[in-house]
Amino acid sequence: MDVKLKQCFIAVDDHDKALAFYRDVLGLEVRNDVGFEGMRWVTLGSPLQPDVEIVLEPPGANPDASPADRQALAELLAKGMLRGVIFTTEDCDALYERVRESGADVLQEPTDQPYGVRDCAFRDPAGNQLRFLQRPAQ
Repeated sequence: MDVKLKQCFIAVDDHDKALAFYRDVLGLEVRNDVGFEGMRWVTLGSPLQPDVEIVLEPPGANPDASPADRQALAELLAKGMLRGVIFTTEDCDALYERVRESGADVLQEPTDQPYGVRDCAFRDPAGNQLRFLQRPAQ
């Protein structure tokens, strides 16, 4: 089977703050920026992975979501309870310093994990947890 990941979605409550983080701090490139019916979707990706994209979307963007569902998602986002993504990097410590200096909320300093990676974690401006892992040298 030929199955590949194309897009994943991250809920954000302020696209401009999210762009400043994902584009300016992490170095992702903006691939699309679309507004529709009062909402906005921004598609970003790593220049090293042209086939994989992250879409920053409003919480509760599903057209079938009820007002109560949208409110619940917004509250979970505000608490940092929605999941983010895991990135890889060649240098976890250098990335950690760059992201920390941006003022991002640090969840974990670079740590050697018992399962063989070195990683760190932050919250993006919306509160989503992001992990950055460095695989051991081969």
